[in-house]
Formats: sequence, structure tokens, C-alpha cells
Amino acid sequence: MYGLSPSPAWRAFDLSGYQSAIDREWYYHFRAGGYTSMQYVDILVDDAAQRSHVLQALRTIHVPGEETAEGFRVFGYLRDGQTADYL
Repeated sequence: MYGLSPSPAWRAFDLSGYQSAIDREWYYHFRAGGYTSMQYVDILVDDAAQRSHVLQALRTIHVPGEETAEGFRVFGYLRDGQTADYL
């Protein structure tokens, strides 16, 4: 996502219930909190062209997630009984 121009926005949700602020900086801020307790990350797209670029990037790395009205949700953890497809 860091290499896309413009970079899409993101918002992270932690297992503790914490929700980060929306941010567009992927290199420092995204890594600052670590990954070990991230329940999911929402990737927020601005338009159809950006949606296509983000989907292509996610398919390249084949992550568990889903498409949403705002963009994409990439899962770090699933709740009991919850399932996910891979993008």
C-alpha cells in the first residue's frame, strides 16, 4: 500500500477493542503498534481506480479478507465461528 499513489487510508482494530484513527501513512504509523493483536485492518479507497489497484496488491499477497463498501477488510484474527475467504 505504501507504494501506491495515492496511498489508500487505513484504520486498524485491535483485539482489545481499540480503534485507530484513520491514517494514510503506511510506513511508520502502521508498523508502530505491531501486528500481534490486530483483529483486522480496514483499507479505505477513494475511487474505483484505487479500489482496483488495492485489490490487485491484496491478491498478490493472498491475504484473508473481504471487500467492503469502503474498500477492504484484512483479517489478523477471526472470532469463533467466523470464516473468511482469501483475496
